[in-house]
Amino acid sequence: MTVLQFAENLTDRAAVHRVRYGMDFKYALGLELHDPGFDASVLSEFRTRLVEHGMEEKVLDLLRTALKDRGLVKAGGRQRTDSTRVLAAVRDLNRLELAGETLRAALEALACAAPDWLAGAVPVREWADRYGPRAHSWHPPASTSKREEMALVYGRDGFALLEAVHAPDVPAWLRELNTASGLPASPRTVDTY
Repeated sequence: MTVLQFAENLTDRAAVHRVRYGMDFKYALGLELHDPGFDASVLSEFRTRLVEHGMEEKVLDLLRTALKDRGLVKAGGRQRTDSTRVLAAVRDLNRLELAGETLRAALEALACAAPDWLAGAVPVREWADRYGPRAHSWHPPASTSKREEMALVYGRDGFALLEAVHAPDVPAWLRELNTASGLPASPRTVDTY
């Protein structure tokens, strides 16, 4: 799965989505069409175990051997098995997805709790295009430079949102929102506004 994920430039969530709904991934993984797939956390847990036990090169060597035995790669040719590169690329994609999803969740919570404040605090139309769709339905840019540019945009937007929420004239309860529900973090906070 990690190799397919790397080849397709997919985050963990996007890869799991492809396993659940894509016949091509089900076929490649040897799954039945009705197989429900698995949770995205399985992928990161697998990569963590691989690295902890120093098995990342071994797994790709076994994969290369299996592909060679089936005639899918040529014998005697140069085969690259740099698992560190594969794992690092997947990690970077997941971090990019996490940054975008974090901003999306914070904006959704603020939009529910204080839509008028949010409309005056951020460029809503531009940010709606950027953070509207969930990351599992989003495909990251293929080029490294575009992904780095996107990470910088997420960082700038995140800092701008934090500065706006922490401005002196903003009600303190906005900083205490639970991003999952758009409600204050604790019942005690409800009484203060």
